[in-house]
Amino acid sequence: MSSVALGRKAEPLYALVAQFDSVEAIRQAAERTRQAGYTRTDAYTPFPVEGLDEDLGLRPTNLGWVVLVVGLLAGLGGFFMQWWAATSYYPINVGGRPLNSWPNWIIIMYEITILSAGLTAGIGMILRNGLPRPYNSIFNTPGFEQASRDKFFLAIEATDPRFDLDQTRAFLEALGPERVSEVEP
Repeated sequence: MSSVALGRKAEPLYALVAQFDSVEAIRQAAERTRQAGYTRTDAYTPFPVEGLDEDLGLRPTNLGWVVLVVGLLAGLGGFFMQWWAATSYYPINVGGRPLNSWPNWIIIMYEITILSAGLTAGIGMILRNGLPRPYNSIFNTPGFEQASRDKFFLAIEATDPRFDLDQTRAFLEALGPERVSEVEP
């Protein structure tokens, strides 16, 4: 007798996870998953796998461009701050040298550029990765501890628009994994 028949709601599902044993198998499975139209997918591997992002259909991040723009704006801001202070706000005549002697400002411009770009990269990476997140339901997958050693996992989340438990399970089993597991939240 099912739990629905007893008047209780069925347990919600976080994802279906397939376990593979090689890089080639996970890449082929990811490519076929993308071609099948699944969009809420993720892969977990013991080391970075070149090309897996493209196989999953993930777009490249624009964080590098954001870091570049913030760094350049901060460097220019540092320059103009020093120029304004030296020429307008607090001009000091030292030995008849020009007030806007930009070579003196290079160190500050460099430092503020690097500091701003570094902070932007760090904070942007933390936000983009959804950190801090000390718990993820994927950790409940049987055998998932092997993802840090020698196994590869492909997850299709239950929030995917194409997700249907029976069809998605059949699809994953057709990919030839070692096992397919249901993951509860």
